[in-house]
Amino acid sequence: MVRNQKKISRKEKLNLRKTGLFILNFQVLLFYLFTNIPAKATTSEPILSVVHSQENANQWTGITNRLQSVGVKYCVIPLANVKSATDLGERKVLFLPNVETLTPTQAIAIEAWMSKGGRLIASGPVGSLSPPGVRQLLRALLGGYWGFSLSNVQKLQPSNTKLQQWATQNELFGQVRGGVVIPNNIATQTAAVWDAKDNPVAVMATERSTFFGWRWGVDAVASADVDKAWLQAVLNRYLKTSSTRENTAKVQGAAQNCATTVATAPTKRGAGELLSRGVGEKISPPVSNSQTQKLPSPSSVQQKTATAPQPIPIPNITPPKSEEAIDQLEQRVRLDVIPNSQTPISQREALALQQELENLIGRVESANLAATVNGNHSTAAKVESAFALTTSQVQVPTKQEVLAKAREVAKNLPQMIANKNYVQARQQWLMAKNSLWNQFPIDQKLAQPEIRAMWLDRGTIVRAKNEQGLAVIFDRMAQAGINTVFFETVNASYTIYPSQIAPAQNPLTRGWDPLAAAVKLAHERGMELHAWVWVFAAGNQRHNEILNIDSKYPGPVLAANPDWAGYDNRGQMIPPGQTKPFFDPANPQVRQYLLSLYEEIVTRYNVDGLQLDYIRYPFQDSSQGRTYGYGKAARAQFQQLHGVDPINISPSQSDLWRKWTEFRTQQVDSFVAAVSQLRQKQPNLILSVAVFPLPEQERIQKIQQHWEIWARRGDVDLIVPMTYALDTIRFDRLAQPWISSRQLGSSLLVPGIRLLSLPTVGAFDQIQLIRDLPVSGYALFATANLSNDLYKVFNSTQGSLSPAQKEPVPLRQPFQSAAVRYAALKKEWKFVLQNNQLQMSTATLADFNTQVDVLQTALNQLAESPTPTRLQGAKATLVRFQALFRTWMRQHSTSNPYQVKVWENRLTIIERLLRYGDRRK
Repeated sequence: MVRNQKKISRKEKLNLRKTGLFILNFQVLLFYLFTNIPAKATTSEPILSVVHSQENANQWTGITNRLQSVGVKYCVIPLANVKSATDLGERKVLFLPNVETLTPTQAIAIEAWMSKGGRLIASGPVGSLSPPGVRQLLRALLGGYWGFSLSNVQKLQPSNTKLQQWATQNELFGQVRGGVVIPNNIATQTAAVWDAKDNPVAVMATERSTFFGWRWGVDAVASADVDKAWLQAVLNRYLKTSSTRENTAKVQGAAQNCATTVATAPTKRGAGELLSRGVGEKISPPVSNSQTQKLPSPSSVQQKTATAPQPIPIPNITPPKSEEAIDQLEQRVRLDVIPNSQTPISQREALALQQELENLIGRVESANLAATVNGNHSTAAKVESAFALTTSQVQVPTKQEVLAKAREVAKNLPQMIANKNYVQARQQWLMAKNSLWNQFPIDQKLAQPEIRAMWLDRGTIVRAKNEQGLAVIFDRMAQAGINTVFFETVNASYTIYPSQIAPAQNPLTRGWDPLAAAVKLAHERGMELHAWVWVFAAGNQRHNEILNIDSKYPGPVLAANPDWAGYDNRGQMIPPGQTKPFFDPANPQVRQYLLSLYEEIVTRYNVDGLQLDYIRYPFQDSSQGRTYGYGKAARAQFQQLHGVDPINISPSQSDLWRKWTEFRTQQVDSFVAAVSQLRQKQPNLILSVAVFPLPEQERIQKIQQHWEIWARRGDVDLIVPMTYALDTIRFDRLAQPWISSRQLGSSLLVPGIRLLSLPTVGAFDQIQLIRDLPVSGYALFATANLSNDLYKVFNSTQGSLSPAQKEPVPLRQPFQSAAVRYAALKKEWKFVLQNNQLQMSTATLADFNTQVDVLQTALNQLAESPTPTRLQGAKATLVRFQALFRTWMRQHSTSNPYQVKVWENRLTIIERLLRYGDRRK
């Protein structure tokens, strides 16, 4: 500051004297020099970053006055400058005061910053005006969301829990005009409540975040003393939970990225107020320290030999999001419930909301019934204390009370909407949903034999570094009950292992063989290991960025063989808006290369399965003039067949266009059939495909992927539709058409769930839905997104009770799985009968019990010693039982239709397991 004073020239001083401003500036300067003496209570460098946006600009004086009064050093970050996690700097804590609009880029930057250990504070209706995807991501980061504003000033009260000891000081509790925040994560805790009916949540907290249910820093909302007390309490909480080493590292980094800091509180207003007003205007954005020197770009595509990139340390980055096409699937089935919205609700939406609430009631009851009859409580982790949503009510409502209240809301919902009480309808629906989520039995073993698969992604493999690091990951998955691993083996034409067929091992795994290690580790833990391979996607621009090479590099195979590439109708290898070049599936050299590569994998390594990903063309939209498939070989073959180069035809030429679409679709179909022949060399090989859940004809037109054909022909054993959604409603709508499909032959269907940005309880809810439907398991994407919260829940609900205890896996032991699953059904029927929840006449009950035992005997005999005779006998007995079951349950279905449907679905999956086992026997 003294240096800055010397730089003021005499001429400038004279001008300032003439305008009367010099004295004021001199006073401000002296005041700043005086107050900037570090106080003993503050750290020597900033530990807090505060986000400045257009929305809180008019509140900035109040915000900065409070920050200074707390005596904390902080940096100001303009929201408009945030493009990545680096832009958020290296302070430990980030504060979002009253920021209602964030872009997807900004939200993802915050997520990446938090993944490195950052702690988040938010206040007010944070993100409430943002796009739906941003709101969902913020819900995951904060453990909940802004529900609705309270009509009157309310008093803050302490929470009725001992888990939030940091929030018990008297200074925290005063009169505030705020709103209700709604937890939607099992790990979310209540730190304070409102003194209103039912004591709604006012402050909630997770291990990594704290959310104030009012606009912090606004005099008309809360007193400065209350605001300051809460901020100080949260900062004390975060600093106490950090090690000295971590704090030191953060402080050292802060000095590099913080242009201006503010220290202790001014004792007077006036000059101090003027100074605080200027903080947000004079701060420079944090300097990015992520710039690295790029490696020389690879050889051009036209070169016949590829330049292999050199190994470099993998950067610490957030795993990439799924490609845009996956995200767009959700937009087709939206049913957002935006808190406090007065937007009218249509009759169709009203029915959907009512049905979803009734379905959730059914899922909660179904999960609790399964846990009750299973009778085994987990001893691996104290999930109840670590994950139970704490309630602020003096008397915790019982499960039955919650269910009764939710039924009442579902019943009254149509009338509320008919009366145009849209805000009330949404509020009650959301509160009922979250109360029901609280009732899931997350501390008990409830899973039956099922396929529990997880994609182990390349980034996680690379970060493992060696077999010892990979063993930790496999231990974690095994303890979480995962029994099938899709191990990323070929990505962007790089193999994860040293190959004799492929031109290059991934530079980031050179020096060891992750595939060999993975097979060994999986089998030691009783898990299946399936090699996950990219088929027709030949390169990856995002992977190029990780390697610090030219983004246009098409991958080592296409770089060496440019004639193998596919092109769009404009002659581009990578279609606009996409990130991957593709092979030409019609090229016989491509097909032979890929078949040789897969044969190497399944014969050289003892893998249990092979999963085909990107088994399609790139996404196209003929209505927008964007089509693909014009590789050199494809054009020549089509012209030979039909006398015209496909580049010269358009969708308006219906007959030729239909033939062109069929030609491309057949290239994919025939290649899958060719890959299926590998089972002749490895009879126990399981072949699975990761596919898009688009309607059949639309899918054929857009990506030429006709996986129903592969299933009916028996080319594949397992269909894994990527039914990725951020809530259970959308997941259900994406998955249902294929779950109820009769076009899959004897192949099993395993829906995919994306864990990225999905709350823990949301993931559990989607899995419970799967368990209530006629499918034999699920697949989780991906290991990189398996949070500690979800791991602990899995450990309790589906992890093995003892190392010696083994359960059958439907992929390998379909008959044993069928018998065990039926035995669980039998336990449920016995329980509801004993508790008078299933009404039958004496004669009907006797017949029911007899037929239940007959079917159990048939399934047990088949599981013990499978023979064609026993299989046919079990099938016939099951068909007869299913027909009688509808009669037996006719009365019960009027009072509990969801549970009866679940039982019917579980009988259906037993039927499908018998059919699958018949094919593989």
